[in-house]
Amino acid sequence: MGASAPGASAPGASEILSAALGSAARRAGLDPAESASTGHVVWHAMGGWRGVLESVLPTLVFVIVWTVTVDPTTHQGNLWLAIGLSVGLAAVFTIARLIARSTAAAAIGGLVATGAAAALALWTGRAADNFVLGLVTNGVYGSVLLISALVGWPLIGLAVGWLMNEGTRWRTDKRKRRALFWLTIAWAGLFAARLAVELPLFLTNQVTALGTFKLIMGLPLFAPMVAVTWLAVRALYPKTPGDGAASAPDDAG
Repeated sequence: MGASAPGASAPGASEILSAALGSAARRAGLDPAESASTGHVVWHAMGGWRGVLESVLPTLVFVIVWTVTVDPTTHQGNLWLAIGLSVGLAAVFTIARLIARSTAAAAIGGLVATGAAAALALWTGRAADNFVLGLVTNGVYGSVLLISALVGWPLIGLAVGWLMNEGTRWRTDKRKRRALFWLTIAWAGLFAARLAVELPLFLTNQVTALGTFKLIMGLPLFAPMVAVTWLAVRALYPKTPGDGAASAPDDAG
């Protein structure tokens, strides 16, 4: 569905940003206007088994290889081997998507990020630097989400407004505005929590712990946040018989 024109008081940039955020959410399978179970939506947002493997395996392999090759005297692992296998896996996933002619944007983005982080770690010789881009990403995403909520234009609200063909009219509804504000704050909190746990480990060069917590605070926290967001938005925009679906969403699964 297309985006409706925003309210007269909304800045022109809000419509562009809403469309961009809404389109990204729709590509990820997060369209509240669609009838889908919560489980299906969360699994789609994670990219299915392929997306899970692409997100987890490169980091997991890096952590395992680094840990098992650590020299007890120097406390250093085989950085070249750990990085080589990690980047190699990311490259295999990207090539597989290109061969299958499936959506490769996420895999390519992951490969570029993995390669850039690997190059930095090899350049500095510090294994923890392999995680620095993730820390920066968490800091930037968390800050942008927090600021957007505090200035009254929560990014979750902009995305939902576009998806529901509502523009920025949700800002005039106290219930919606409050819910979308707190959803945006919750997402900002997720990124802040990751940063709060991982940054001290990065600064103290605790590579194995850093990689482990990156995995623990990745998809295992992302999935429930997607579910909560989906259920909250569906509650704000319940389907009616006129929508061609039951008024209560099917959240089984």
